[in-house]
Amino acid sequence: MKILTEFKEFALKGNFIDLAIAVVLGGASGKVVTAIVEKVIMPPLGILLGKVNFTDLKVVLQKATFAEDGAELTKEVALGYGAALQALLDFVIIAFIVFLIVRAMNRFKAAAPPPETPAQEKLLAEIRDLLKKDAKSAK
Repeated sequence: MKILTEFKEFALKGNFIDLAIAVVLGGASGKVVTAIVEKVIMPPLGILLGKVNFTDLKVVLQKATFAEDGAELTKEVALGYGAALQALLDFVIIAFIVFLIVRAMNRFKAAAPPPETPAQEKLLAEIRDLLKKDAKSAK
């Protein structure tokens, strides 16, 4: 029973909820980045590199065989390194975006002014200073 209580406390903490939200948003943003890479970045890059579609880049290990009527007898066996290159580019872009977000958050944290001292603490500091002053003048 103790383990269930501990799990309940863990699951209901803010950090767990924040992590769950981050995972969901991360998955969604991954799809967005993949779409941007596949549909926006890679086509012009492919044209610049000689009208290459990166997802079509592969090394054929065994060609497909066909019957006389055109039916496929055996499928092609190939290493699709173009898809790996595209996934690597996706990763680099996502990592760069996360870097920029963390960098911006760190700058925002550093630029935030320190919180104002509560009125009670100010009053106590004044009282302390007055007591110190009275103690020095009494000597």
